[in-house]
Amino acid sequence: MRDRTEALMANERIRIVPSVLPADFARLGEDVQALEKAGVDRIQWDVMDGQYVPNITMGPNVIAACRPLVGLGFEAHLMVKNPDPMIGRWVEAGCELVIVHAETCLHLHRTLGSIRELGARTGVALNPATPLSAVENVLDLLDLLLVMTVNPGFGGQSYIATMEPKIAAARAMLDEKAPDVELEVDGGISIATIGAAAAAGARTFCVGSALFADRDNLGDAVQRLRAGATEGLTTA
Repeated sequence: MRDRTEALMANERIRIVPSVLPADFARLGEDVQALEKAGVDRIQWDVMDGQYVPNITMGPNVIAACRPLVGLGFEAHLMVKNPDPMIGRWVEAGCELVIVHAETCLHLHRTLGSIRELGARTGVALNPATPLSAVENVLDLLDLLLVMTVNPGFGGQSYIATMEPKIAAARAMLDEKAPDVELEVDGGISIATIGAAAAAGARTFCVGSALFADRDNLGDAVQRLRAGATEGLTTA
């Protein structure tokens, strides 16, 4: 593990991670390239199966087709009922980070171990009603903790501000027990909400609809989001 001070400093860096869910799927490759040009930190692929969540999105072949087009890291957010049999497909498609939902894993410890054995980084997402205790005993296998600030399954939902104490508690837990673990939030993140999420302790922000609202000025939108998060940090 890195020196504690070094790890804490690394986790102060603001990361903007767009979800491609609001992208134009007829021009997905072009949109992915536009996001890289806009200066985002990596790209999230929201994988939905129509069972754990109502919607169905993309499969690994779509991600694999976009992988050669950009140098950005890819993270797969698996909103699926049973992620274990398919984890290898997402790693093969080019996802360096695989995020599973604690609620969907019968043996979360085993699932995270499998992701690492495949050579990918591990992430666990927690729905709004899921307590932090769901990950307390797997922190040694965790690279990223994702606190959902909406219930999963749809883009364009409103940010749940009552999740901010949970974000703060997650920040405190990680700083004390696992400073290498990255803390991400996902759901309703926009210029209006990113500052509060940052003040609560998040440093990585998955942004969807708010980023794509002005497709012709993605770079400006990314800069505004970074500035809003930084302001939230300085006023925390």
